Amino acid sequence: MRRTFYSLAVLACMAAGVIAPASAQADALLERGSYLMNGIVACGNCHTPKGPEGKPIADRELSGGFVIDAPVFHAVVPNITPDPDTGIGRWTDAQIVEAVRNGKRPDGSIIGPPMPIAFYRGMSDADVNALVAYLRQVKPISNKVEKSVYRIPLPAAYGPPVVAVPEVPKTDKVAYGHYLATGLGHCMDCHTPLVQGRNDMARLGAGGNEFGAPGGGLIASSNLTPANANGIAAWSDDGLKAAIRTGIRPNGSHIVPLMAFGWYRNISDDDAGALVAFLRTLKPAQ
Repeated sequence: MRRTFYSLAVLACMAAGVIAPASAQADALLERGSYLMNGIVACGNCHTPKGPEGKPIADRELSGGFVIDAPVFHAVVPNITPDPDTGIGRWTDAQIVEAVRNGKRPDGSIIGPPMPIAFYRGMSDADVNALVAYLRQVKPISNKVEKSVYRIPLPAAYGPPVVAVPEVPKTDKVAYGHYLATGLGHCMDCHTPLVQGRNDMARLGAGGNEFGAPGGGLIASSNLTPANANGIAAWSDDGLKAAIRTGIRPNGSHIVPLMAFGWYRNISDDDAGALVAFLRTLKPAQ
């Protein structure tokens, strides 16, 4: 009896040793996913419906329906809550990753702009799985939305299938800032000109893309390169960080809230510094 009790106790301790690290890993993954989702990735800026004042409706997180108009598309943002009928509740983790990085839904259809697939292809394995962990715990909301309309042909694929992407070391400040602005964030997607629906990477950060502005009309994204003498090249690092986080330029004017500063305010100081360091390396482009 004593030997049996001892054996059971040993097995219990071994099981606890396995469960505890697994639980800690899951918690860390969700923590990272929450930081990314509520910060630089800012999925809610498009996927969460907004109220009359343009603020996200808290109890409708990621339920879709927001309309984004541009000359080449009328995009209706999909529901990405775990609702099984109108959201992504029936998708596997691998299918969500495939949609984010390769722009392909489980039914084989291609996801069009403004979803920045061309940049999300660079999202690391760790970070894309952290986003999946976050999406799994979002409240399921039933909200069927209409399909988007494109005035340009969508590609058959965004390139060779992305299977694995390593993490970018944070010790390389510029490289990690580049990753924040491309693989994770929307910066270079909105601020890089489109040519036939694809970003002109030779003019990275040159702006000029037109989007429907709140209240009507169109607004063009700013040129973030030094070719814009009135742009960020003349701003201090602190002024640039403040503009990203608050939506207020150094001269006191307000940035149109298509930019996700409601989420960017949660970017850590280290990440904001890396983002600024990368933006300072952009080549002049008109």
